[in-house]
Amino acid sequence: MEYKSTLLHPEDIERILKRIAHQIIEKNHGTEDICLVGIRTRGVPLAYRLAENIAAIEGKEIAVGELDITLYRDDLSLVGETPRVRETKIDFDVTGKTVVLVDDVIYTGRTARAAIEAVCDTLCAVGKNIPTSVDEAVAVRLRETDDEEAVKIYVKN
Repeated sequence: MEYKSTLLHPEDIERILKRIAHQIIEKNHGTEDICLVGIRTRGVPLAYRLAENIAAIEGKEIAVGELDITLYRDDLSLVGETPRVRETKIDFDVTGKTVVLVDDVIYTGRTARAAIEAVCDTLCAVGKNIPTSVDEAVAVRLRETDDEEAVKIYVKN
């Protein structure tokens, strides 16, 4: 892919995460009975950052889990002959909880569907709308995984 432009810088990403943390608290009338589950790869550090922001606002820690959806993808054959499966780590009970799935980019909803299936099988959804064309791709870059903090748009080759 060819680099086109940077859409969000570190301070923009942090501002968005703080706003989402407030929205999660407001929507759920506090932090009781909520947990965050980050979808690998970039949803995981985003979930932890949201949890940190929520704790800073409310003074209460909330549980964070990590979810690998590789084997739940409906396009698994396109991923590769031997897809890399990583650990799912949800070491808390989600019964009766509001589970907030966290991911970096939502495009077709396929990842969210796979994540819901994975959570259901295992145990019983970055807040900015960016219009793109089918010839463009949004890339979230996080310091934890990419040594860079930005949201960029690329033109697909």
